Amino acid sequence: MPALHPRPSRTAGHARPAGPARPARLPDSAPAARPVRLRAVLTLLALPVLLLPAAAPRAAADDGPGWTAEPATGASAAAARPSFYLAGPAGTVLEDRLALANPSDREHTVTLRGADAHNTPAGAFAVRPAAGSAGAGSWISFGAAATVRIPPHTRAVVPFTVTVPPGAAPGDHPAAVVAAEAGREVGVRVDLRVGGPTLAALTVEDVSVHGRGTRTEVAYTLVNRGNVTLAPELALRVGGLLGRVPGRAAHPLPVELLPGQRVRLTEPWPGAPAAGRVDLTLAATAPGAAPATATASAWLLPRGAVVAGAGPPLLAGLALAARRLVRRRRRPGPPDGAPAGPFPPARPAPPVPEDHRAPGHELTGAAT
Repeated sequence: MPALHPRPSRTAGHARPAGPARPARLPDSAPAARPVRLRAVLTLLALPVLLLPAAAPRAAADDGPGWTAEPATGASAAAARPSFYLAGPAGTVLEDRLALANPSDREHTVTLRGADAHNTPAGAFAVRPAAGSAGAGSWISFGAAATVRIPPHTRAVVPFTVTVPPGAAPGDHPAAVVAAEAGREVGVRVDLRVGGPTLAALTVEDVSVHGRGTRTEVAYTLVNRGNVTLAPELALRVGGLLGRVPGRAAHPLPVELLPGQRVRLTEPWPGAPAAGRVDLTLAATAPGAAPATATASAWLLPRGAVVAGAGPPLLAGLALAARRLVRRRRRPGPPDGAPAGPFPPARPAPPVPEDHRAPGHELTGAAT
């Protein structure tokens, strides 16, 4: 019987007996060549899908408006104009040019016309529709170039004329040049002044107070009663029962008031008192115009207060009491040594002359 040798231990310090070398076996799930080929095929299949999102924005940009309208300028960038400005006497013909640029990849057809300009109720500059333009907008003409075809990546310069009627009134006549295509309209402002006397006149009307606390607002109406465009400024002065109340210093308003226009604006008043009666004075000014003022009175109530039918008389009584208290505090006190009290001291009677005194009666005690 062959001898049996014990199996060597696998504990530390003992090495496995050397045997014939066996080649290392790779797992069946990791062949060397197959994963590389499979990844290449998957990458090629997914390539068109990855390119589609990058090509989509370009197609969307080509479908956009793709054109602009602005006053034509020279080669210098410093000559850029935000709007047209034309001036001349009545009966003249004025000329200028409009630039249309098409940076897109397709052709655009743009229709051009003139339009009257006006202020919206909130004071913004706006243009009237084609059917409602009977003023300076109707003086603008593009002639045969009223419809312009703009090839891709092309800039077209279109001339136009402004024929001022012989009987046109002097002053500013706001208008605009409108370019339109497929429901999209772009307006370029035209500031037209007809020669002659000018008048700057401004009024403030319909002052009222709304809101409470820091959200209090003063609403008012500005009216341009002259024939030139105005850039108004506004100041708010307020007086209360106990003296002057913080208002607002003079500051420019974000509006250009066109001739003959009326706008309704609101002025924030964060410093309004919590309660009481206030007297407001709105002062509006504009270059060349006389100052215009308007006054109003209002009762300010604290948040949560309920005013019934007897509320205003009650507030009026409190206000009268407060006013009397202020006047009493301002009244000088009695002189030294005089008795204090709610009534002023009585004045001494003047002395009676000797010759005006009544004769005295002598008492003797005898019966009469």
